[in-house]
Parts: sequence; structure tokens; C-alpha cells
Amino acid sequence: MDWNEVIHLAQKGNHTPPKRVEKPEEEWQKVLPPDVFQITRLKGTERAFSSEMCSKFEPGKYACACCDTPLFDATTKFESGTGWPSFTEPLEENTIAYIKDTSYGMIRVETICNICDAHLGHVFPDGPAPTGLRYCMNALALKKI
Repeated sequence: MDWNEVIHLAQKGNHTPPKRVEKPEEEWQKVLPPDVFQITRLKGTERAFSSEMCSKFEPGKYACACCDTPLFDATTKFESGTGWPSFTEPLEENTIAYIKDTSYGMIRVETICNICDAHLGHVFPDGPAPTGLRYCMNALALKKI
């Protein structure tokens, strides 16, 4: 995966997910803590440097906080200096969906869980090798597994 493919997916459509988890907003609100609901279901953004997850680099995987789908491996996590956990690539291409985001007068690419549509964060073309990508995720959108 590289930036050109990310842009193509954001403009033309995403990979088919391996499965779907769909719940009404009221059900998500009942099962998620309020801060996780705000980030994942209402497209919020946590305050930079507000999570210990940014500075921890232990082996393991990171899953969607809503549907438990594994999304990232700790081996692709890196210190970006942004205050949010950052990764160079997802575990599987079909677990992340990309959406063109023009909010706040910027053009960005939003990342969502392709299984349950949870807002995760954004992806940028300024990451390290091998992909050159920086998946800048809200820590509250992820859980370490």
C-alpha cells in the first residue's frame, strides 16, 4: 500500500471487508464508554499526547475498540511526535476504509474500520519506510490485544 493507492481507494471505493458489524447508534452508545463513543461514532479527536499508548512499543496487535477486529501490529508502530499512536500500515488491506475528508478547510484522508465504520483517525503521506504512510490513530479508537 502506498499513498497513490490510498488516494485511489478514497476516491473510487474501498476493498470489500471480510465481514460487517452493524448496530444502531443507540446500541453503540450503550456498549461503548462515552469518550470512545465520541471518537469512534461521532468522528471526534482526542487531545494530542493524552494517551500512554503513544509512548508504549510493546509486542502485540491493536484492534478496533468497537468491533474487536485486529487492525495494526505493534511492529509497524513508530514515534511520530504528533501525540497520537502512528503506524506505517494496517494488518490487512481490507480492514481499513479511506474517505476523503475536507473538514476544517483541509484535504485529508480519514480512516475508518471497514468492518463497523468506527472513525479511527487519518492517514498521511509523511511516514517512514517501507510505506511512507503515517496512520495517525486516536488511541481511544484502538485496544491492545
